[in-house]
Amino acid sequence: MAAGTNHREMDRPSDTPMESEESSLKKTPESFFTVNSHTGEKHGENASDQQLTKHSGDKPYMCGECGYRTADRSHLSRHMRTHTGEKPYKCDQCDYSAVQKSDLDLHLTKHTGDKPYMCGECGYRTAYRCTLTQHMKTHTGEKPYKCDQCDYSAARKQYLDKHLRGHTGDKPYMCGECGFRTVHKSYLSQHMRTHTGEKPYKCDQCDFSAAWKSNLDTHMKKHTGEKPYMCGECGYRTADRSSLSSHMRTHTGEKPYKCDQCDYSAAEKQYLKNHIRNHTGDKPYMCEECGYRTVNKSFLSQHMRTHTGEKPYKCDQCDYSAAQKVNLARHRTTHTGEKPYMCGECGYRAANKCNLSHHVKTHAIEKPYKCDHCDYSTAKKSSFDEHLTKHTGEKPYMCDKCGYRAAVRSTLSKHMRIHTGEKPYKCDQCDFSAAQKCSLDIHLTKHSGNKPYMCDKSSVDTGQLTGLTYPNI
Repeated sequence: MAAGTNHREMDRPSDTPMESEESSLKKTPESFFTVNSHTGEKHGENASDQQLTKHSGDKPYMCGECGYRTADRSHLSRHMRTHTGEKPYKCDQCDYSAVQKSDLDLHLTKHTGDKPYMCGECGYRTAYRCTLTQHMKTHTGEKPYKCDQCDYSAARKQYLDKHLRGHTGDKPYMCGECGFRTVHKSYLSQHMRTHTGEKPYKCDQCDFSAAWKSNLDTHMKKHTGEKPYMCGECGYRTADRSSLSSHMRTHTGEKPYKCDQCDYSAAEKQYLKNHIRNHTGDKPYMCEECGYRTVNKSFLSQHMRTHTGEKPYKCDQCDYSAAQKVNLARHRTTHTGEKPYMCGECGYRAANKCNLSHHVKTHAIEKPYKCDHCDYSTAKKSSFDEHLTKHTGEKPYMCDKCGYRAAVRSTLSKHMRIHTGEKPYKCDQCDFSAAQKCSLDIHLTKHSGNKPYMCDKSSVDTGQLTGLTYPNI
């Protein structure tokens, strides 16, 4: 050994691997490492030193960028990639790349479908150990993450983080297209599909597709007929929980969604959205056939049937069918004779709600025009003038075809149909049509079998009013 040989040089092996390791470290800026100020050596230069730091808790390797410390030089090397952006581990099946090999290994399971981690309780399998750990909490009921503002607790930290935004109002995720903001990144991803039109969830039994998995799950119950959610009040069953929640408000009367421009309130948020368009004038749903616009998507669906001729609502007592459910409900009253809607002021009864609504307005409206010959009063002067002709016998409206005269303009309009042949009142059960509504009403009794008019001299009843009186009820 030469006299001037340094002992440190004698102790250090001079093999190629050490030279290779030194050269690899030089690829990372020297400023990122802490160096022994006395010897000039980097801490933990050999494997035995690194092993000792694991027991001592010493973390001699520090990042000069952010202060991160570690006991292992290789960990610091991996960490440095978060600053440099280097991702040396490449997927050979797609353009994915990773900072760490373990991340690449996890990614590859998406291509292979490999799920090596299995739950011993229920057989659930996953590609990730951490996911299995989280899953196990569903069996143990463990919820270690507690909210410090309410009694909420969660099995996962990410759930708690999302929950806390409900207290802070923070919505960090924003759509660049329309400004929509949300508390959850996954909600933003779902929202973006409203712009792209993407519907990745496909039904394997029909051509239905959905933007959200929950919508597909609900749709699938149409095929299975499953309705797991039941109302404890009336036995109503439904395929999805949200529909049951909405239904329950029919029992409680709760209408939590309030309009800030009037006193309207609704049991469902969608009803409020539709209502608000009455204030804004917004009609986003348009028919491409004729340009018809509406505030409500369901109204557009109903309108489209005027083009397609579709009449999905069928009467189970005759061959009548309707494009809208409300029309079928009205039709059914011709079979039952039922008039369930009654006026609280005068006892007037109607077969449908809209007729009652029109009638009720006759009580609410002020009627300043009063007849001095009888107790008639009206809100309109034109109606009052027409009424007076009953007392005076005046008939100012004349037919220029035959000289027929009428006291009321509407009566003349009906008369004119004799000359024009117009019959606007159509029977929805056969091809009968009439010039006047009363004629159609009489005709409909042939289908319903209803005979409301009874002779007060005998037991004869009939469907037509020809000198007969109403029965005493």
